[in-house]
Amino acid sequence: MDHETIPIFPDFRMFSLKDRNLIHGFLDQYDLVSCEYSFFNLFCWQKEYDLCFCLYKNRLLVLDKKDNYFLMPLGKTLAPESLAELSQNMKHLGKACDIALVPPEYLKTNPQIRKYYSAAPQKDSDEYIYSVEKLADLKGKKLQKKKNLISQFKRKNPAFCVKRIQGPLIKNSLALAENILSTSKGRTKSLQEEHAALEQALGIIDRSLLDGLAMTVEGKEVAFSIFSRLTPSTYDIHFEKSDLSFKGAAQVINHETAKFLKDKCQYVNREQDLGIKGLRQAKLSWDPHIVFRPFILTFNQ
Repeated sequence: MDHETIPIFPDFRMFSLKDRNLIHGFLDQYDLVSCEYSFFNLFCWQKEYDLCFCLYKNRLLVLDKKDNYFLMPLGKTLAPESLAELSQNMKHLGKACDIALVPPEYLKTNPQIRKYYSAAPQKDSDEYIYSVEKLADLKGKKLQKKKNLISQFKRKNPAFCVKRIQGPLIKNSLALAENILSTSKGRTKSLQEEHAALEQALGIIDRSLLDGLAMTVEGKEVAFSIFSRLTPSTYDIHFEKSDLSFKGAAQVINHETAKFLKDKCQYVNREQDLGIKGLRQAKLSWDPHIVFRPFILTFNQ
């Protein structure tokens, strides 16, 4: 990528597909990191969250205009006084000066941060990270119910088939997602935003590092997952949809995705629960290896 096209603070711009390698260069420095830094999340959700970025002292700085904060800069760790300097500069520019996705470890090792910010858990932002081996092998008593549901599905639908999402399966996956959205009890704004991001993802899945699996039963698509490499150790599951009339389809596509990724990574990040009780319970039922709970820093200068 032409270095001159990369925005340098205080200039910001939206993401393009050409920025993928730049973002991956930062992500490659980590084993575990928030799914919010995934290039494909940044690219596919940028219109919904009014995202833009720049480089700040050789660090990736992402601004979320909708939620009025910027993400903890990605790169070499900034000391508390340097973070405060950045927030002050952002404030002078009339931009958001609070910081999201702050790892709890940063607060523990930098207690002086409270001189500049007040810290609080970031609401509805818990992320669920799993051992891909455990999901693929369905190890442990906690996954026995999942194993039973998967076995029931396979006995009832012995002709089920799982393939990479490409060709006609791209259109079929979009149709399944549209049907699920149309039959949802409430077409909330968040569901509509998610669908818009999903459309973006399916629109580039055949020409990028974004990947996915579709599951069919007698030619009818009943579930799919879309994912990408997040860090050297972790893949991120961006979207997962299933036809609820096929009992066990959700568990099977989760299991098949883990089997597909088993030789590619150690962990899968199945993203956030969004504060939805049922979604939180569903994510916990898969026995996560780690639940990442970020903090938000409110600038008080």
